[in-house]
Amino acid sequence: MTKITVETVISAPVKEVWEFWTKPEHIVKWAFASDDWEAPHAENDVRVGGKFKTVMAAKDKSTSFDFAGVYTGVKNHELIEYVLGDGRYVKVDFARLPKGVRVTETFETEKTNTEEMQRSGWQAILGNFKKYAEAQSWIKRLEQEGSDNGDMVIGVKSNEQSMQKIISHLWFDKEAREAAAFYASLFKGSKVKNITTITGTPSGDCDIVTFGLSGQDFMAISAGPYFKFNPSISLFVVFDNEAEIAIAWNKLIGGGKALMPYGSYPWAHKYGWLQDKYGLSWQLSWSEHHKMGQKITPLLMFTKDVAGKAKDAIEAYTSIFPNSKIELLVPYAKGDGDKEGFIKHSRFTLDGQDFMAMDSSLQHDFSFNEAISFVVNCDTQEQIDYYWEKLSAIP
Repeated sequence: MTKITVETVISAPVKEVWEFWTKPEHIVKWAFASDDWEAPHAENDVRVGGKFKTVMAAKDKSTSFDFAGVYTGVKNHELIEYVLGDGRYVKVDFARLPKGVRVTETFETEKTNTEEMQRSGWQAILGNFKKYAEAQSWIKRLEQEGSDNGDMVIGVKSNEQSMQKIISHLWFDKEAREAAAFYASLFKGSKVKNITTITGTPSGDCDIVTFGLSGQDFMAISAGPYFKFNPSISLFVVFDNEAEIAIAWNKLIGGGKALMPYGSYPWAHKYGWLQDKYGLSWQLSWSEHHKMGQKITPLLMFTKDVAGKAKDAIEAYTSIFPNSKIELLVPYAKGDGDKEGFIKHSRFTLDGQDFMAMDSSLQHDFSFNEAISFVVNCDTQEQIDYYWEKLSAIP
């Protein structure tokens, strides 16, 4: 049999890396190569002679298999050796580095798939582990800092009442904790405020996370793979200088993809549009033309069946919320790239908070869905009734 080696470097202490690699509650979060797969179950007895099994399954239920074997060598925080059910040998080394751990896997090949396919598959899973482990390590540090300095409460309902009327709410499959920690690391004046876990839901354990980015409140939930982010709603971020926007772009693009390349445009010194590794859409801008009252502004793009309805929506929303007004409404002119009269760019405030919107009649395969919604904080039942009646398509 041929032996193949794959490796990665993880920015986390070796004790944590070992924990994330060996504990079943962590294994089920990373032991798959792509978003089309999952690991619904894992068992692990980490000792010589101990057995392990991870169920790897396609999310569409089309196929599944057990990755299982017996341990032949274990040195805590250093080495794991095992033999798979078909007799192939695997060795995993954990080498301490000044700022992390190098994880190296050496495995014997099987005969069904090509060596290149096997290499890429094992490397993809290892890459998924790196992403998960670094995010979990970051969360642990935030939790420790929070318990030390009082900046964050974990697992306890916060008594802090938000003064923000409308809060952007993000729906994740399993990544709300790590995504909130990642986003908080990007902007000054940001932190994870509270994480509460609800058990026994149809989606299993659900994390509900509140966090602040540059003084603005956000919420996130891990509640299953039911809604996927798409570019119909973006978070538009304004920057004061080139260094700041470049750092944010380089961090957000990791594992994601560019929708409009980062560079200079007629409307901005620097601008770029991307989807990050979680699928969330960001538009980053450094320009004197984009001076907003807040750092991060939700931008709604009306596509497909609702293309051309941006103006109507803006007028409706500003009539519903107090302290609201239309700041800017720029329609497309004839021959300007889209249908004449459609909204090219707009800015408006709802209860003092900034929003943006535009139309696009181009061919898009996405439109608004439940992945991003807006929580409206109400003080009384009468307020709830009012917004429910005004905002609901079918009250």
